[in-house]
Amino acid sequence: MGATENAELIRRGYEAFNAGDPVALRDLFAEDAVWYAAGSGLLSGTKQGRDAILAYFGELATRSEGTFQATLEDVVGGETHTVGLQQSRAQRDGKTLDMATAISFVLRDGKVVEGREFFEDTAKADDFWT
Repeated sequence: MGATENAELIRRGYEAFNAGDPVALRDLFAEDAVWYAAGSGLLSGTKQGRDAILAYFGELATRSEGTFQATLEDVVGGETHTVGLQQSRAQRDGKTLDMATAISFVLRDGKVVEGREFFEDTAKADDFWT
């Protein structure tokens, strides 16, 4: 796949994520994909495998009582790496999360094989989820 197709795959992923469509999301990830959640907070760390990644996404929804949204601002597509620039927003226990986030995706054979999150302020993101 080329840069245009990779960017479109990431756009579809954001649509599925924000729609709460785990079936569509599942189809976008390789079974052995890896996700790196930045920081040192409760939800930070490496998620090994598609099921662990989807469970992590579910945890974001559960802990934010369904308010977490990743508003895609732009996609920068490449042959193997594609970057999603987003605004992450959520409400939780009287706290508000509203910050710029970048996710670097590695794609192979039309599937996401790796994702790495980068937050505008990792300490604030960690604090929001605790």
